[in-house]
Order: sequence, then structure tokens, then C-alpha cells
Amino acid sequence: MTENDGHGRDGGHDEQATDTMFEPAGWDERYAGQERFWSGEPNPQLVAAARRTPGTALDVGCGEGGDVVWLAGQGWRVTGADFSAEGLARAARHTEQAGVADRVDWWQVDARTFDAGGRSYDLVTSHYLHAPDGGMVEVTRRLATAVAPGGLLLIVGHAPSHVFSHLSASHRTAMFLAADLLPGLPDGFEPLVVEQLARTLKRDSGPIEAEDSVLLARRTGH
Repeated sequence: MTENDGHGRDGGHDEQATDTMFEPAGWDERYAGQERFWSGEPNPQLVAAARRTPGTALDVGCGEGGDVVWLAGQGWRVTGADFSAEGLARAARHTEQAGVADRVDWWQVDARTFDAGGRSYDLVTSHYLHAPDGGMVEVTRRLATAVAPGGLLLIVGHAPSHVFSHLSASHRTAMFLAADLLPGLPDGFEPLVVEQLARTLKRDSGPIEAEDSVLLARRTGH
């Protein structure tokens, strides 16, 4: 599983290195390697979706906690979830530095085996988490079980593009189009946004244009 908050720099990976990015140990090592991996800025699709009365939120694949910090600062009660213990520890430090730690809980969990266990949230979000071999359909199905009636599910990832040709095959095939995730939505969900949206990637050689796949759905009912 790969995670990318969309504001970091995309670098090249060979096949073996990319495969480690689908497992917790690879991300523990990656997060331990430098002080801050991502920008810490909230992802724009989250900002748009969270324009509602704050409630409870679950951010799966929260990484260093940029979106968690932003949500908590907007008045949400947030659970940051990630399969990397090092990522969660780093995210916890960032919430403390931002003065919002009292509004945040943490949950170490792998999205591929996610079980809501009776928990429910007004907003369930996941940004730039990519499960291998088309696994994001199953991840979508699992995350949807945590959405409270009337709540929102937001999943954003990299759309396949020639701009990622420098990445390994396993990394590229983990990307998806928004419509690819629709089979993972259970009955009782209304898709609100199913599209690819333009985004500028920051590269060492300069900015390039790519697309984000965005699925936003509401759980109907009471």
C-alpha cells in the first residue's frame, strides 16, 4: 500500500523498493529517514468535502497527520489511522505542536484488512493510499462500513498517467480511476463526485500537471 499526501515530491522507485511501500515496515523506515516527508498542508478535496458542521472524522492512511491537524483545527473530532507506527508517532507530534491533540485519537490499522468494529464517523477520508492489484475496490468497501448514516466517504488517489512512467509497474497498477471504485460502494450510498481533477505535482525539475481520482459518496438513511 502506498500513501502520498499529494504535496510531497514524487521520486523514482525500482520494483523491489516499490514493493516495500505496500507494507508497514517500508513506511516505518521511510518516515524514520527524514524529519518531515510531506508538506503538512491539507488536501484540497478534503477541504471542500469538510465544509459542513464538524462532527467525527476518520482519516485512513493519515501518514504524518496533515489532514488530521487541519480537521481538528476546524472543530472535528478526528481519528487518524495508519498501518505505520512511525507515521502515527510523527503525526501525534504534529498534532501536539499544532495544539489540537485533545481532539485526536489514533488507530494503527491496515486498510486492506480494515474492520470498523461498530465504529462510525460523519466523514471517512483516505488520500493517496494505493493498495496493489486493484485492491482499492475492497478498501472502499471496508471503509464504507465506517460511515454513519448521512455521512460522507471521500477517497482520493493518483489517476494513471504517463507522468508516472518513471515508477515501477506495481506502483502504476495500484493507481485507479474514480469510477473503478464504484463496485466497492455498498447499497445505500449515493455517489456525489466521480471524476478526475487536475492537480500540479511538484518535481525537482519543475511542476507538472497530473490528475487526481476523486470519489465522494454520501450514505443515505438515518
